[in-house]
Amino acid sequence: MKVSVILLALALAPAANSQPVGWSEYVVPESGVVAQIPTAIFSQDIGAPEDGYGRRFVRADGQAKLTVQSVPNIAGDSPATFLAKKHPPSNIVYRRVTRRFFVVSSYRDDKIWYNRCSFAGRFVNCVLIDYPAAEKRQWDSVVTRISNTLTSR
Repeated sequence: MKVSVILLALALAPAANSQPVGWSEYVVPESGVVAQIPTAIFSQDIGAPEDGYGRRFVRADGQAKLTVQSVPNIAGDSPATFLAKKHPPSNIVYRRVTRRFFVVSSYRDDKIWYNRCSFAGRFVNCVLIDYPAAEKRQWDSVVTRISNTLTSR
């Protein structure tokens, strides 16, 4: 009986390698930007970001982080200009820049970092995600869903 209870608990435990059970919508009140976040993974709110408005979340083991953020675009920068002003590292593995958004991603030590920023009105709205590189395959669908749900109301 004990073994079957343990096996059932392990089968139901949330992990990055399966679609998380709990997704919720997070709204940045100051900008109206919305992103769906997997609360089964990012279970701890660790406060406001250093710049702008929003929240930072972390996985219970501290190995994965998510920031949903809106930064005022005071200078009216385009995505390309805004990105250039951030002085991104030269070793970016993936980069896509359009008139309305940019996405950049690469490796830092044993982590993958992913940033998507959309430009809407007077704000730059971003999701920034860091997670273990060894878990890349398990994170692909999670990162895609978070990124695709970044919208403004």
